[in-house]
Amino acid sequence: MVQEPVIAAMIILGLIALGEIISVISKARVPMLFVAMMGYLILLWLGIFPKDLLENSTFLTVGALLGTAPILVHMGTLIPLRMIRSQWRAVLIAIMGMFFASLFILTIVTVFFDYQTAVAGTGPLNGGIIAVLITSEGIKELGLASLLTIPALIMALQSLIGIPLANLLLRKHATTINEQMKSGAFEASGNVAFNQENDEKLLIPKKYQTPLVLLFMLFIGGAIAVVLAKYTGIPYSLWALTIGIIGRLVKFYPERVMEKSNSFTVGMAGIIFIIIGMMNDITFEMFIDKLPAVLTILFVGVLGILLGGLLGSKLLKVNPFLGIPVALTSTFGFPGDYIVCEEVSRSIGKTEEEQKRIFNEIITPMLVGGFTTVTLGSVIIASILIKTI
Repeated sequence: MVQEPVIAAMIILGLIALGEIISVISKARVPMLFVAMMGYLILLWLGIFPKDLLENSTFLTVGALLGTAPILVHMGTLIPLRMIRSQWRAVLIAIMGMFFASLFILTIVTVFFDYQTAVAGTGPLNGGIIAVLITSEGIKELGLASLLTIPALIMALQSLIGIPLANLLLRKHATTINEQMKSGAFEASGNVAFNQENDEKLLIPKKYQTPLVLLFMLFIGGAIAVVLAKYTGIPYSLWALTIGIIGRLVKFYPERVMEKSNSFTVGMAGIIFIIIGMMNDITFEMFIDKLPAVLTILFVGVLGILLGGLLGSKLLKVNPFLGIPVALTSTFGFPGDYIVCEEVSRSIGKTEEEQKRIFNEIITPMLVGGFTTVTLGSVIIASILIKTI
């Protein structure tokens, strides 16, 4: 029965859905990927899942198509350039966090383990699932199958550290805001609102912006990125991101093009299938063997983020209780950053007005931090570093 593609896909999607439900219940504290990946590995090790389950699902093909260059073009259209310009301090703090995290991992982890291990963890710690995919693909091409555990485990565990730390520090910042409001000393920062919809005109008339046309446009960008990568040696991931950003600026692409083509959820599911599939050859012994390296990468990487966030905050005269959480967004991204801001504003603000003001003050820099690290920075870091092995 599990040889049937629909049944095989349904079983894996069931694991992913379970992870999503647990993530929602835990308010993103327990990542979906952690549940899906660990559930798959345990069932594989116990012999309950056959090794060819993912291959039987044929969903890996979907991931290979939608989950590579096209989804990176889409990510380029997500970059909120207007909001980033107004939040340049948050951008620089996030970059400093990534810089020190990368520096610490590439030096300290290389000394205790090796350079390949350090590279396997650097990109994923600085961002999200796309950085994991880029790193994992590179590792697999190099024949370093034993290292595949590292990026996946980093992705699965990092938010368990980042979210509680960001929550704790943001609460202190929110308390300061609340005290300033009560004393009359509070001045709103005038942040540019997130997700302001612009009814802007694109090069393609609105009546032709159907899901299928937008999907075709997305694949045009993805195909150009793949061709450019072949002839320049620069990774397709960097080309795809650049094409998405430029396409958005010249009004070729609408914002969130993949969502508007109704293909984003399927593409993300395809990426998760690919990442889970890369764990197929990981034995229990290999998992245990790489656990010390993973924990070391998490420790020194988060330490680097904290230091980078603190130094950036001091240099740019930003409250460290806001600046450090901005840097920490690399460990959880969206929607974790949004959820943390909601929780903090609800717990500190006593009235609806107080909660709204606190939320408005912290949400924009946090979201910009997430875009800088997860959407942009981690992809660049992973793409460059994997070429150095």
